[in-house]
Amino acid sequence: MVSLPRLVVAAPSTGQGKTTIATGLMAALRSAGPHSAGRPGTGLSVSGHKVGPDYIDPGYHALATGRPGRNLDPHLVGEDLVVPLLLHGAAGADVAVVEGVMGLYDGRLGADGFASTAHVATLTSSPVVLVLDVAKLSRTAGAIVAGMAAYDPAVTVAGVVLNRAGSDRNTTEIRRSIERLGIPVLGALPTDARLAAPSRHLGLVPAAERDVSVAMIGHLGEQVARHFDLDALLAVARTAPDLDAVPWDPAAVVSPPGGARPVVAVAGGRAFTFRYAETEELLRAAGCEVVAFDPLTDAALPPGTSGIYLGGGFPEVYAGELAANRALLRDLRNAVRSGVPTVAECAGLLYLAESLDGAAMADVVPATAAMSERLTLRYPTAVAASDSLLARAGEQVTGHEFHRTRTSPESGAGAAWTIDGAPTGFVGDTWHASYLHVHWAGHPHLAQRFAGAVHRATPHARTSDEAAAPATVLPDVLPEPLRHHGDTEVGAGLADFAVNVYSGDRPAWLDRALHRAVDASASYPDVVPARDAVAHHHGRDTDEVLVTAGAAEAFSLVARLREWAEPAVVHPQFTEPHAALEAAGHEVTVVLCRPEDGFALDPAAVPDAADLVVVGNPTNPTGVLHPAAAVRRLLRPGRLVVVDEAFMDAVPGEAESLVAEPLDGLLVIRSLTKHWAIPGIRAGYVVGDRHAVTRLADLQTPWAVSTPAIAATVACTSDEAAAEARDRAVVIAGWRDRLEQALRERGIEHVPSAAPFVLARLGAGAREALRSRGVAVRRADTFPGLDRSWARIAVRPPHLTARLLTALDQLPRA
Repeated sequence: MVSLPRLVVAAPSTGQGKTTIATGLMAALRSAGPHSAGRPGTGLSVSGHKVGPDYIDPGYHALATGRPGRNLDPHLVGEDLVVPLLLHGAAGADVAVVEGVMGLYDGRLGADGFASTAHVATLTSSPVVLVLDVAKLSRTAGAIVAGMAAYDPAVTVAGVVLNRAGSDRNTTEIRRSIERLGIPVLGALPTDARLAAPSRHLGLVPAAERDVSVAMIGHLGEQVARHFDLDALLAVARTAPDLDAVPWDPAAVVSPPGGARPVVAVAGGRAFTFRYAETEELLRAAGCEVVAFDPLTDAALPPGTSGIYLGGGFPEVYAGELAANRALLRDLRNAVRSGVPTVAECAGLLYLAESLDGAAMADVVPATAAMSERLTLRYPTAVAASDSLLARAGEQVTGHEFHRTRTSPESGAGAAWTIDGAPTGFVGDTWHASYLHVHWAGHPHLAQRFAGAVHRATPHARTSDEAAAPATVLPDVLPEPLRHHGDTEVGAGLADFAVNVYSGDRPAWLDRALHRAVDASASYPDVVPARDAVAHHHGRDTDEVLVTAGAAEAFSLVARLREWAEPAVVHPQFTEPHAALEAAGHEVTVVLCRPEDGFALDPAAVPDAADLVVVGNPTNPTGVLHPAAAVRRLLRPGRLVVVDEAFMDAVPGEAESLVAEPLDGLLVIRSLTKHWAIPGIRAGYVVGDRHAVTRLADLQTPWAVSTPAIAATVACTSDEAAAEARDRAVVIAGWRDRLEQALRERGIEHVPSAAPFVLARLGAGAREALRSRGVAVRRADTFPGLDRSWARIAVRPPHLTARLLTALDQLPRA
């Protein structure tokens, strides 16, 4: 008998907030733990589980618990394995939280609730905590709970938590309606826009894709801890009886075919986030070494690859980026064609196809793939169509399909499976590709066969032409260094640390706004809503705001504002203001911030005669955040001070910003393109001295700002955007801290940064050497005041930064 406190989080239907509540509960228990746990403030070890085949929610569970998210699905693995898999996944945990699927009693259609949340709760003898969205309910909530609790006597509804609770008065009414049933209400979570997980065309965005996921889950855990009775919830979990079962053990169902441990390359990163934890555990138990690689950033398969596993994900979202990484596609194609055993499920099938939505892929599977209007969602039993790498003709497996793409043709001459009498998928002599996801714990013979083939395979070796440096070579001398930008540094197969645009996805709310704007582009643009939104966002009057086509247009307007007698630009900084002034016929005075002073701003270094002063804060490329007091000291009668705050939204709390201060002679320029990853939209604005803003508006060409840029400006200055921007700034700061720590550990001189990039003195020739190793950084000698020994490194997530650090470690040291 095994003791495991546990509970199931369920709901009457999809959309009630199960993922929000379950993930928040996991985070709350892990972070603080209930007072009655005997270890106040130390937290509990929490194991997260998901009913059904879904890969996405377990990604959130993993972030919340610090342990792999697990699935419990009777259809995929059989009823007898549900409890052993639960005990395996929860080994060493203080409590297990199981998130349900759909409505409590909703299961496989036509199967009387088979594989439903209620079915799994019954199999695992787990009490149920019901989540109820009460945003539009009052006493009827009690009737819903009564019906849910009474429907099946085998299911124990031990408590209720309320989601999106409104006023205290209505919440009290709801509590009374439920507690009269003898079922306690264990918490009520108020409406909070920051807790909403974004949608994707197939569901939730995977946690690995959301760079603000950690911050969001932290906030969610805090809210759950504040509004729920954790002691009572843990008491419910402790009512679960002991389980009479042996934990699942991968070593009991597969064995190593040989003594060596060949490498199985497993696709990961943002485009390939879907695979069951047990798959890798089975491969390791079968004597394989599992090594992850990122198809978006890695230039080659891991050294010594003898097998390849391409799981699920969203490659259609990243088709352009995947196609751009030609070096890896070539390496993958050669590996598969040379006989390296390869399994591809769903996303993997698309990646091996000839093309995906017109973007060239690996060209292994003889088919093209494209998005379709129809969602394929089924829970089938599949029959092997022929002998293959994984299966033998006539064998049956259970699996699931969940995709909105189609291949043409739908199957090859050698089909992978037959489902409902129709062939589907593709097989070659040593590869197997289909849409079907299979949980190998339920079919361990698949893992054993794959591992056997991997042990027999010859490790893949890259050919000399594949290992060569990227073909794109940048000129050593640039004709217009002030016009050089980071986007020209990148190329196919290069990991991008050169472009200072946020590397994550755009938020769903911004994508929706942009799509609506395109639909509305038949009319001339109306900039008034964007101007009003910016004014509201910063607490300024509307006549103090000018919306522009990015910061670049604003700098051009400033350059043409008047016949400047002595315009001064504080360098090193973004070179566009300097270039715009020269283009307008002005001779620019350069004021240098020096490395020996930490590139700090010295207001006294600016000539008294300067009637225009342009300074960045935080400055590109140094990342230095100048004190607002120092910038204010630049102000004086007859002088216009222009502060480029393009990266201020990446500074937690926007410390030292002057955008909210109505000061005579001050203009603040903001760009939305960097923080929100929309450089192609060209959205920005000017805030400040109303007389200067009026004169700039007079110079602006009519309809200079496009309808999409207007929509982006409105969306990115909303309250929802402000909350996400704060979270994103914290995440970026964490990435930057880790990068700077790594640079310190390697003895690499760099400038402490407050921006989403770091200026580092790598040494002359280092940029070119990094490029030959597949990493692009921004050259810095085009910024006045810097030389070839400096490079600007864009801040990236840790898994990408690891590639930069590997390349840095390969550089010769002086």
